[in-house]
Amino acid sequence: MRTIEPSELIINPDGSIFHLHLRPNDIAGTILLVGDPGRVDTVASFFDRIEFSTSNREFKTTTGWFRGKRLSVVSTGIGTDNIDIVVNELDALFNIDFATRQEKKDKQQLTLIRLGTSGAIQADIPIDSFVLTETAIGFDGLLNFYEGRNEVSNLDMEAAFLAHTQWNPLCAKPYFVSSSESLVARFEDIAIKGITISAPGFYGPQGRVLRIPLATSDINKRIESFRYNNRMITNFEMESSAINGLSKLLGHNSITICAIIANRVTKESSPAYKPTVKKLIEIVLNRLLQ
Repeated sequence: MRTIEPSELIINPDGSIFHLHLRPNDIAGTILLVGDPGRVDTVASFFDRIEFSTSNREFKTTTGWFRGKRLSVVSTGIGTDNIDIVVNELDALFNIDFATRQEKKDKQQLTLIRLGTSGAIQADIPIDSFVLTETAIGFDGLLNFYEGRNEVSNLDMEAAFLAHTQWNPLCAKPYFVSSSESLVARFEDIAIKGITISAPGFYGPQGRVLRIPLATSDINKRIESFRYNNRMITNFEMESSAINGLSKLLGHNSITICAIIANRVTKESSPAYKPTVKKLIEIVLNRLLQ
């Protein structure tokens, strides 16, 4: 069995994993992922009891109990590059023996639920609604670095999208990965089901123009008009593709549910969106008990 070298799996002197500063017993198997470290406290405010809390850089974790269920909430910061760190390190905490640096024979399947904010790209998706990511599209290119990328991706949808948008070959090749079917079924009645783009930036990659023109000036119109089996792309955010892709490769269940705080088509926004996010957190926590 392969032993993972210290340069590949970095363990801190206190026995915690490099970035997250977590030891295996610090984290629950059901994990809520949020971007903003400040949102960790919002989620944890619903817990009946706090068991553990730590933070390092943008990665803040709290583990506690909600009505008899042990849960953890972890902040990822912004972007799929951070998701690469978070999902791989969370998996390592459960499925690699830190003493031997070898994979465990019996793997534990994690449940990863991202609760975030997002911008809609269809006019009929209202501000302060919730969108559940049924399929995530990665504009980031992260999954292309991993073996098995094609096996977990919807290649037919990918091909249709590339043709429809006349995709710029200078950009990373998009990948399309579905969320966990069981999690979609659990949460589909609380949100609009959609196809979500994870962009590798907030401005140009999401079609925003400040001072630098876009390489493809009408890219958002091409995205908005895309249809696949009567499904359309619903929203932009920046993490769900890597969560779904890495989870599929590692054997975990994942989903993203976002509060819509802006509509890029109608040009509306909701600057006072925090009550909507808090409502989403409460709904999801209660649904996890069912």
